[in-house]
Formats: sequence, C-alpha cells, structure tokens
Amino acid sequence: MKKGFINFCRKGMDGFYEAITDKKYVVDKSRGWGIHYDFLNLIYPNPKIICLVRDLRDILTSMEKNFRSHPDKHNEMLDWSTGRNTTTPKRIDTWMSSPPVGLAIERLSEIIRQGIDSKMLFIKFEDLCIYPEFTMKSVYEYLGLPIFKHDFDNIEQVTKEDDEVYGIFGDHKIRKKLEPIPSRAKSLLGPDVTEWIWNNYAWFFEKFRYNK
Repeated sequence: MKKGFINFCRKGMDGFYEAITDKKYVVDKSRGWGIHYDFLNLIYPNPKIICLVRDLRDILTSMEKNFRSHPDKHNEMLDWSTGRNTTTPKRIDTWMSSPPVGLAIERLSEIIRQGIDSKMLFIKFEDLCIYPEFTMKSVYEYLGLPIFKHDFDNIEQVTKEDDEVYGIFGDHKIRKKLEPIPSRAKSLLGPDVTEWIWNNYAWFFEKFRYNK
C-alpha cells in the first residue's frame, strides 16, 4: 500500500505538470512544503525547497497597510460591537495566530526545531532587493541549474494570483524594478507594537540575523 500510494502521488504530480507545461523545470509554490519535507522526500528524494523570508515587522506592516487602504469598504475581520480587531495590536495578534502569517511562522519554527532548515535554502527579501545578482546566483547553485541573466530593472509579471480562491493575502502586483523598500514598521505600527514583535519572535530575528 505504501509503495502504491507513493507512486500514485509521484505519477499524479508528473501528470499534472506534463498536462499544463512543456517547461524543463517546474517550481511549485506552497507555504506548506517545508513542514511536509519528510513526506515530499518519499515522493521525490532530496527535494529542493526555497523559502523567502522578510523582516516580520515589515510583513505585518504590509498586512496593516492593506487593512487601512480601503476605509470605505466593510472588512469582515473588524467588529466594533464586540471589539474584535479594533486596534493595531489586536490585529497583529489575529494575524500571528491564523493563516497566512501565523501558520507560516508556526511551521517555520517547527522546521527549525526538527532541523529541516539545514536542507532548505533561505533567501532574505532584503538581500534579494540589495544584492539581486548574488542572491539569484545562490538560488541557481542550490538548484544545480545554469545561471540565468536577469534584468532587475524590467521585471515582467507573468503569473497572476487568484485572490478569489486563496483570499487577499498581501499585494500581488510585482514591481517593475527591484530595489530596496524602506521599513515603515515603527511609523505605521508604532514603537510599542514593533517592540512586542521583536521580543515575542526573537528566535526569528536571531535565526535570520535581523537588527533591532
């Protein structure tokens, strides 16, 4: 049964991509691959998993920014009658205890705890913006693929996220030019909230070498 099930999964994945693309290489995007490494390893031994991380304070800043961007529209996460998510700290608590951010961070902590991180490649968003050529070189080397010459001043948006299926989790419009994005965490979230994030997720900032 085990052999049959594993082969069923392998053939299913092969069949899926053979039907939708003739590309030589396929990258499957999922926030869940890392935590399911052992299962994936049964289907495709020694899988390559790349995880892009960003300063957690800036991720939550982006969430809060999107929340505030449409004050004219009803937001279901907000309920004034019960006081649910009526302040920035309350919304941070909600995002850190639910998908996509909370679940992703929980999985990441378990990945590190189990030592799976040693088999993955982690790319810092900030490094990608500041040192794009060096960062992408490390990606190709990890994948064992020939290095491709990118034009980081003219990035095309090829894929489109289907927000109707997965929900609106962030801004999916790709910037034309890759360049550093200044942090707005303290000005938008406030010093008290950014301090709380730093203190409660010290393992994250230490692991990926972020400064206070």
